[in-house]
Amino acid sequence: MPTFTYLAVDGGGDRTKGVITAPTEAAVVEMLASRGLLVVEVDQAEEAAPARFGRRRHVLEFTRAIAALLPAGMPLARALGAAAMVSSPSMRPVIEGVRNRVERGDSLADALAEHSHYFSPLYVGIVRAGERNGTLNSAFKRLSDYLERQQELSGKLVSMSIYPALLACSGFAAVLVLVLFVLPRFAELLEGAGASLPAATAAVIGASTWLRESWRLLVAAGAVLVGVVLWMRLTSAGRQAATRLLIRLPMIGGLRRMALGAEFARMVGELLAGGTPLLAALADARDCMANDVMRAEVEAVRARVREGSSLNAAIAARGIFPPVLTQLVALGEDSGRLSEFLLKAADLLERRLTQTLERAVAMAEPAMIIVFGGIVALVALALLQAIYGVNAGSL
Repeated sequence: MPTFTYLAVDGGGDRTKGVITAPTEAAVVEMLASRGLLVVEVDQAEEAAPARFGRRRHVLEFTRAIAALLPAGMPLARALGAAAMVSSPSMRPVIEGVRNRVERGDSLADALAEHSHYFSPLYVGIVRAGERNGTLNSAFKRLSDYLERQQELSGKLVSMSIYPALLACSGFAAVLVLVLFVLPRFAELLEGAGASLPAATAAVIGASTWLRESWRLLVAAGAVLVGVVLWMRLTSAGRQAATRLLIRLPMIGGLRRMALGAEFARMVGELLAGGTPLLAALADARDCMANDVMRAEVEAVRARVREGSSLNAAIAARGIFPPVLTQLVALGEDSGRLSEFLLKAADLLERRLTQTLERAVAMAEPAMIIVFGGIVALVALALLQAIYGVNAGSL
């Protein structure tokens, strides 16, 4: 639904400006007239695509504000208006649009779902569960804690990745200089000396020559790779293919399964904690999953539960979920505390994922040193072997 900016005059002649979400300009005029406002000007505001960096911070600030205002007894619409006032300029029109829909009687979850660039399906699902069960205050508190942990992890990973990234760039540049400039000149010198090249030197120079002569093929391969990545990110079929591919990869597959399992466990656990029946919670979790593959997996789990299977058996039958999730769900079902153990499983999987990512980033630095150092050492040894051969032959 489009967003409009308006300039209106109230009964006392005072001007007021604002942002409102409506199907058409005529609907904007009608909605403002119902508030006793005479519309002077209406323009459609194009919602700019949010920047990737900073978007999470804006959502976290909004969530913190709502989590602080709702427990104080402030009505939801007023809390949204107050949150809009303290939010960033790029986030303010989004919150105003959400507030306008809430004032018209729409649910907060539906209003948030319109802005999928900002609010993830998991975010919307937890808000929907809070609205349905009357626990919206605690839902925003849990969301605030969750987003703070994600922000902390993201900042830590970025800080840890700076040096490995610089090391990779400098190492790649050094290898390019060797391949494109040093080795061709060295090959010319050896050919002028009329010396026979050792096998290692000939192999290194041959690889350098092939890379220089095949640059068009390498550029074409890079363009194809970029096209495949864009297809996987921008199309539904591509996202499904990417998910299936990532799940099957040896090391990345485990990380991806942990992330998907944590998302599933947190969503179902939050819904069950609010009093939602299991089948209804699984249906809501299915609808809130951003990934088509995960939606199909959750629907398969729900179908088995509807047929009389236990939740842990239904999860175990799907290879996409990590085994620890099945074990904790079984403990929760046996003890009658399923929602509690699902949330524990989500915390455990998120903690394991965080630790694994931190270790991977920490290991990237020595790995880069070994790889690029090995390449430079191999080239240097090959050149030294050739120089030694030339000098020995001239004696």
